[in-house]
Amino acid sequence: MDRTRSFTDAVAVGDGRILALGRADAEELRRDSTEIVDLRGRLLLPGLQDAHVHPLYGGLQLVRCDLTDSGGRTECLRRISAYADANPGAGWILGGGWEMALFPGGCPDRESLDRVTGGRPALLINEDQHGGWANSAALRAAGIERDTADPPGGRIERERDGTPQGTLHESAVELVSRHVPEGGRDEYLRALLAGQRRLHAHGVTAWHDAILGRYLNYPDPLEHYRALHGEGLLSGRVTGSLWWDRRRGTEQIPELVGRAEAARGEGVRTGSVKIMLDGVCENFTAAMLHPYLHGHGSGTSYVDSSELNEAVRALDDVGFAVHFHAVGDRAVRQALDAVATARGTNGDSGNRHQIAHLQVVHPDDLARFAELGVAANIQAEWAHNDAAMTELTAPYLGPLRYARQYPFGSLLAAGTLLATGSDWPVSTIDPMRAIHVAVNRTDVADSEPPLLAGEAITLSDALAAATIGSARVHRLERHTGSITVGKRADLTVLDANPFELPVREIGEVGAVMTVVDGRVVHDTRG
Repeated sequence: MDRTRSFTDAVAVGDGRILALGRADAEELRRDSTEIVDLRGRLLLPGLQDAHVHPLYGGLQLVRCDLTDSGGRTECLRRISAYADANPGAGWILGGGWEMALFPGGCPDRESLDRVTGGRPALLINEDQHGGWANSAALRAAGIERDTADPPGGRIERERDGTPQGTLHESAVELVSRHVPEGGRDEYLRALLAGQRRLHAHGVTAWHDAILGRYLNYPDPLEHYRALHGEGLLSGRVTGSLWWDRRRGTEQIPELVGRAEAARGEGVRTGSVKIMLDGVCENFTAAMLHPYLHGHGSGTSYVDSSELNEAVRALDDVGFAVHFHAVGDRAVRQALDAVATARGTNGDSGNRHQIAHLQVVHPDDLARFAELGVAANIQAEWAHNDAAMTELTAPYLGPLRYARQYPFGSLLAAGTLLATGSDWPVSTIDPMRAIHVAVNRTDVADSEPPLLAGEAITLSDALAAATIGSARVHRLERHTGSITVGKRADLTVLDANPFELPVREIGEVGAVMTVVDGRVVHDTRG
């Protein structure tokens, strides 16, 4: 992953660093105690890096009621019933991972959840973390009734007479989540370790936790990372974004600076702040320059543009990079405008601002990323025609905006730095699945046509985004991201060489060995 995308035939590692490249130089360092790893035709890469992920949330989903990859509504309810039966002492039924496309209009109902939860309150967060499914007991616990107003930035799905239907969108989830009892420290540490194991199992050596702060019914991951680090159990390189409270303004910046300073040297680098600008297209909360079709409004901007400009200017001035959540074209433009304002006032601070998700980008904004030095943090696995796209999104975007989705090729051609993140548990944690979609614009088993095949990128460019590109947005490129003499020995061994496979098979490649600082953290070579 150097500038010429070169290959070599051997790598020597010692004391946690890369010591030599090429068989001849590596052999000179060989000793009787040297361990030889024969790749047998498999591909060695710089350690894969996930630039946008939520390991604690994903880990909690694994240890609670996990609805990931449910085949349908019936399967979701069966899993919930089984979990409730297996956990009779749980006061609340918690978990998530359900897909909106499994339910009519993307909205599961409270009555069906009531039938499988035995009277206990239940709150199940959906796959994209932008909505929740609550049963009648949970709605009662929160005092949500027919006359309860929608909160700012959220919506209570309702029946015709105004009765809460059971689905809660965006900040409406917090009406219930604030009543969920706090989990135990042991559960959270067990969940974070489960998330770390899952990342390593897919070849990931470094990752960026995209929310360090309290969100929905999740705890702040930062204190639990620090606990793992203190116990010597944190085995990956972790950076993270401190959570921006959009109900407050720049008065919170001294607190953010204090949190970043307190975390320094304790296993997590916190040089950026996460600002969520909008929601998602599937529930019409992604912020659009023009209204959705069929009368669904223009989406939700969570931060006013003038407030955002001042926040980004002030954060940039004290040395924070900003990690924006922006799905709709209006949110993307808001983010770029805010960075332009900060650059105009502060000059080029060198802070590595980035915009994550980027589902719809107006063509006028494509060149601005490189001009402003803003990285595109892409969730490539989303860029294909699945039910969420064909049933819940495309009919409401219309053909013009449909053709502007996930413009990876156009961004790259404009000179934009690409980084890749899974956003797990929103989508699969598997980086090779995402790389497959970036190259093919179809999922591994897709029968649907490619989503805008002209926006595909090459395998080499996709792997670069997942290694050196992500290392750059993490500010780790001096230490990791390429196989370079002197860098840390963060390495991933794939079970096949995807350059030698048909492109339709890229997503079937997995990781057999993961190495951080020269230490093996995952190994299935047998």
